[in-house]
Amino acid sequence: MNIIKGFATTFKHVLEEPVTLQYPEQVEPFPDRYKGRHHLRRYDNGLEKCIGCALCAAACPADAIWVEAAENTDEVRFSPGERYAKTYEINMLRCIFCGYCEDACPTQAIELGHEHQMSFTDRRDAVYTKQMLIDPVPEGEEGTPREVEPGVFTRSIPDMPDAK
Repeated sequence: MNIIKGFATTFKHVLEEPVTLQYPEQVEPFPDRYKGRHHLRRYDNGLEKCIGCALCAAACPADAIWVEAAENTDEVRFSPGERYAKTYEINMLRCIFCGYCEDACPTQAIELGHEHQMSFTDRRDAVYTKQMLIDPVPEGEEGTPREVEPGVFTRSIPDMPDAK
């Protein structure tokens, strides 16, 4: 009797349409909340959003992020804050793509995008550096580091309106 139930289940599925996609020619769209490859974002004027606070590294349960901060000077500026991330590395072999780094960032500097094709042939290739993660400089803007006149700095972060 059980063998007849098994054959009935098999024949029922034989007549159905297959759900196999021919990857990479056909790619199923990902949900909006999908968490893929990390990106370090910039402000519209080209300055880096990351201020080197390392809250993302502290929030990472897999200990996959390494941040080393350095001080901005008036002559050489990377971010609008007092500090910037001199070294920013993510070990993608350790990362579990939980998004805690994104949640912990006070400046929304790190975001998880939708890229999912990440393969490595060497363990060293799995460590993404700041240069690999940071967005390109917007067209027509200066990159970082940039020289500014000592004592004068135009903020890239809009001033908060006065509370009334």
